[in-house]
Amino acid sequence: MRKILVTGGCGYIGSHTIIDLLDNGFEVVSIDNFMRSLPSALDNINKVTGKNLVNYNVDLCDKAAIEEVFALEENISGVIHFAALKSVPESVAQPLLYYHNNLESLVNLLDICEQRNVRQFVFSSSCSIYGNAKELPVTELTPFGEAESPYARTKQISEKIIGDLSRISAGKFVVLRYFNPVGAHESGLIGENPKDGMVFNVFPRITGVAIGKYDHLDIFGEDYDTRDGTCIRDYIHVMDIAHAHTLALQYVSANADAPNYDIFNLGTGIGVSVMEIVNAFERVSGRKLRYEMKPRRAGDVESIYANNEKATNILGWHTTRDLDTMISTAWAWEQVLARQK
Repeated sequence: MRKILVTGGCGYIGSHTIIDLLDNGFEVVSIDNFMRSLPSALDNINKVTGKNLVNYNVDLCDKAAIEEVFALEENISGVIHFAALKSVPESVAQPLLYYHNNLESLVNLLDICEQRNVRQFVFSSSCSIYGNAKELPVTELTPFGEAESPYARTKQISEKIIGDLSRISAGKFVVLRYFNPVGAHESGLIGENPKDGMVFNVFPRITGVAIGKYDHLDIFGEDYDTRDGTCIRDYIHVMDIAHAHTLALQYVSANADAPNYDIFNLGTGIGVSVMEIVNAFERVSGRKLRYEMKPRRAGDVESIYANNEKATNILGWHTTRDLDTMISTAWAWEQVLARQK
């Protein structure tokens, strides 16, 4: 049984990935300082898996504290690095916070992995690195576009840091570029639940409006050059994203000739507009949504969706949950949260 350290393990994607790792026979240790997540995620992971997850409340910008975790947890064979601030509008308002947190934490973690000969490192990246791509769908060879937000630029810089290190390291580094993770675990026990209600993404805002948490949904921009004027994104179920991390670790473990540095897009390959999501939610849930059209929001890309053939061909990864499942699981989770209050 291999031991994997997951940073940001109580966050949205991290918690779902831990479930998938445990289901596939890995031992998992988490680091999460609950800056943007809640301790209740630990209990929910334990309920779903029947296993007691160990989490260390550590700030990854504190290098000495990370070293203590590695000293306590022997035989860590790989790291999946999720922990980062991720709000586009917040990054526009507070760019230095994002550069400090997202980049310093990465450098600290990479340095310790090098010192301790931890040879497998999976990094949580984003389709935001493509900016407003000139051609769609984007492939892993599509060049970086102009970053539309400081958040996106931290992901671009992070990829460059990892790529530079890979040239002189004995490690195997895998970068997974997520498109738009949505939905929740089918058990209804775990889903997106950010601390202090800091919700900026469209799916939790939609379910929040439907449940009465918010008065209405703001749709930012109705004059984009898209089929209905609203932004287009590639939405993908969070458990499909989660399983790709398991496959990435299995791939680099089983293939000694795998590249030292590799990149994979994780998306469905289908672009869906904000208004199409609203209409689909109303159909699946039977609830009407109140929404208001607003001016474009700084940092938003007009349209992005993936070519995912590389992940399919090399990792054996496939998306298995459709848009209706994304919506139904997200809506079920919102109702669970409402009952807990």
